[in-house]
Amino acid sequence: MVYLLKTVVTDNTAQSFLPIGLQLVFAAGLIIALVILTHFLGPKRKTKDKLENFASGIESHGDARQPMAIKYFLTAILFVLFDVEVIFFYPYAVNFKDLGWSGFYAVLMFVAFFLCGFTYIIKKGALKWED
Repeated sequence: MVYLLKTVVTDNTAQSFLPIGLQLVFAAGLIIALVILTHFLGPKRKTKDKLENFASGIESHGDARQPMAIKYFLTAILFVLFDVEVIFFYPYAVNFKDLGWSGFYAVLMFVAFFLCGFTYIIKKGALKWED
């Protein structure tokens, strides 16, 4: 087995993936063994205080299934959307000399679409919190 791990293989055969497979099997086995061991060897003292939900040291009150304003979710989705759009600027920033004027016009068009979406969101009042 040690001989198989020391051999240098340059083509993509099953032998070249053997160390990765062994590492994955070892990691999965270790995780499963540790979970089972802690389950059997760990203390089992179930008290009222331990079974109570803990939220940053604040006493919990009310039901967690209360309706929440959609503004929180809308703001989170908009943040992710605009954050991902900004990520598209990175390839242009890296290659702006090679892209030339055609790349500049493409990014200008991208920014125009970006601003159209942003003005639509503002006109719809998605970012107003006074409600």
